[in-house]
Amino acid sequence: MTEPYKWPVPLPESLSVKLDDTIAVLTLNRAHKRNALCDELVLGMQVFFSSIPAHVQGVVVHGAGGDFCAGLDLNELKETSVAESFDTSIIGQRLNDTVQFCKLPVISVLHGAVIGGGLEFAASTHIRVAERSAYYALPEGTRGIFLGSGGSVRLPRLIGAATVIDMMLSGRVYEAEEAHHILRLSQYLVDPGQGLQKGIELAKRIAKNAPLANFAVIQSIPRICEQDPQAGLFTEMLMVGIAQGDDEAKQRLRDFLERKANKVQRHSQG
Repeated sequence: MTEPYKWPVPLPESLSVKLDDTIAVLTLNRAHKRNALCDELVLGMQVFFSSIPAHVQGVVVHGAGGDFCAGLDLNELKETSVAESFDTSIIGQRLNDTVQFCKLPVISVLHGAVIGGGLEFAASTHIRVAERSAYYALPEGTRGIFLGSGGSVRLPRLIGAATVIDMMLSGRVYEAEEAHHILRLSQYLVDPGQGLQKGIELAKRIAKNAPLANFAVIQSIPRICEQDPQAGLFTEMLMVGIAQGDDEAKQRLRDFLERKANKVQRHSQG
């Protein structure tokens, strides 16, 4: 890992960036608040994801200290008006939309608390690497509030509406193993302290793909899932033409056919 990287536009102190080859590692730097999401942090991440330089090919997000993100900073919510609560929801929804439809793959490394708005944010990332120390909760119902950063849309599609309702109403907490094997919330599960390395390894592996293919996957799959079958099939057909018409994709196919590229092999997924 290199020294802290100066991002093209100013970021708040609650965020820091390092570069590992072409992978940007974004750290949530509010460990004293368990990386709770204040407006400054959310707006700072919006700036980050909206200003990614051309040479960056992937993003890995993790939290400083013992937690990924313990949700919204409730100190900012306790005296808010209805209009102010709308503003908080708007910036959270906008950030998570930007992450989900980022031009590059975004990997989140989850450890410790992944709660409320932190889980909403994690759900917007493309790949989730969970350490066995992670635990998940949606305590909004028990605190008299509601999911406000797109979680009511993404999480039921990810882990099921019944699970989300239970977590919000009862305050149920899921441990990393249970969430990984039963809910399929994370795609990878690793031991404590190994998540960041795994996330960077994955990001570097994905960065070796044809960039247009990565872009097509990120942009089209979520949209196809929301379309009716016939519209989805048409979108799929368009993406086939776009991806396969790319010069780099054609070269990769030639390399494979000429036995210059490796065949698919079994390997440990973690």
